[in-house]
Amino acid sequence: MRLVDFRHTTEPSLGLACMSHPFKPTAEQRAVVDAVLDRGDLKIKAYAGAGKTSTLKLIADHLVGKRGSYLAFNKEIAEHARRGFPPNVGARTVHSLAYASVARSLTMRVNLQTEPPHELAARYGLGPMQVPTITGKAVEITPFEIGRMVADGLGRFCRSAQQQPEALHIPVDEKVHETAADWLREALLPSVMRLWNESIDPRGRNVIAPDVYLKVWAQTEPRIDSDFILFDEAQDSDGVMLSVLGRQRHAQIIYVGDPYQQIYEWRGAVNAMAQIDAPERALTESFRFGPTFAALASRILALLGESTPIRGQDTIGSIMVEDPNISPPVDAILCRKNVTAIWQLAAGIEAGHKPAIRMSAVEISAFADGADQLLAGKRAFRPAAFSLFETWKDAQSFSRSAVGRDLLPIVRMVDECGTAYIRTLAQRVTPESGADYVISTVHRAKGLEWKRVKVINDFRFKTIDGRLTLDEDELRLLYVAVTRARHVLDISSLREELLRLFNSR
Repeated sequence: MRLVDFRHTTEPSLGLACMSHPFKPTAEQRAVVDAVLDRGDLKIKAYAGAGKTSTLKLIADHLVGKRGSYLAFNKEIAEHARRGFPPNVGARTVHSLAYASVARSLTMRVNLQTEPPHELAARYGLGPMQVPTITGKAVEITPFEIGRMVADGLGRFCRSAQQQPEALHIPVDEKVHETAADWLREALLPSVMRLWNESIDPRGRNVIAPDVYLKVWAQTEPRIDSDFILFDEAQDSDGVMLSVLGRQRHAQIIYVGDPYQQIYEWRGAVNAMAQIDAPERALTESFRFGPTFAALASRILALLGESTPIRGQDTIGSIMVEDPNISPPVDAILCRKNVTAIWQLAAGIEAGHKPAIRMSAVEISAFADGADQLLAGKRAFRPAAFSLFETWKDAQSFSRSAVGRDLLPIVRMVDECGTAYIRTLAQRVTPESGADYVISTVHRAKGLEWKRVKVINDFRFKTIDGRLTLDEDELRLLYVAVTRARHVLDISSLREELLRLFNSR
């Protein structure tokens, strides 16, 4: 039984190049431009590969004579946009606007030496705390973990729309029991408030993160000096960014994003596209892949409640691999978790391949360092996945439980090969420019595409009342994963789960 019709052609791929100027706008793109020319704010829902950037350039071309701002989340995207937009549009990051507007005495503190979490906890008089976990065992949360929770709580507050820190901003490890997690947040809230007041003190001497000066800027209710604002990747907006844009009554704001690629809840991101109050137009025609991949993506979107399918290009050859006995060459292997990516790295090297991985050597070695600490009977501060274990035996037991199976690949690697093996892997990574293929988590693959992609099955499927299901955040990750490929998509390891998932509706 096939998930979708197996159709492909041998005609050349359109790729992204055909979306460069000059090009013939689609009916959907013309509808977007018409809506923009009506002068009101607009929300553009753009599916994966649907010509989002070209549509924004088309908008800018129709607004010549007006001052425009293109706002991006990182410097690389802003630099790329700066080269492609007409002269009337300035491309910047939101943080760069804030940096240029707040006091130099504040921004210069970004480069000060970071205060270690345990030293922050000690300065605030915060000692270790005993809390129950979801496994029923009580563990001690160390001052290092407590200090990190306070600092992370400040970061989430700064990215929110709230005027003061709240308990909900404080992240607690998912292994802590829910009742204890609520108590812990309330107990640490005064410390987050204290850190915020220290951070904004004009005489302050402690290091701050860039999100602090962004929040300070936002609270001044700034005015962005533009006639229109193009806000890209709007689905990833933080509350603080939406609050700033919501005050720009003088400017026309065009928000563009894919609500189903919103995958950053873990850092406190909001469901931004749903919060934007503006008329909506859609870009549903993907120029990245053919109808086969579009049909699969549409079935995932349907599980998320979306009734409008994504459309592919008949002229793009897209082949879906569902048989685990077939292993076509790939350009990228996508995983949900870092530990799975490291496992795939090991498998590739052992097979004689030259894989790249979108992780640093330090990130990989941190798993070896943490395991060594636990094996010696000491607590591990890094990586976060090990932070609440007191011994390696605890990590082993947790990895073999239903809630802890995400950790199993790295536990097996340590048990079977030792921690030195992981450090060796970190030094054997091939640069992407010379690699046979790249290994990446789905989060780090967002915004990227390859000709041939294999998706690994480490998603958090679960059974409820006899039906296989995925939480919405997992479904969005799955959607991002299956829309990275242009021509070949290997979902063989996911096939059985996808069939059960789609048939359980």
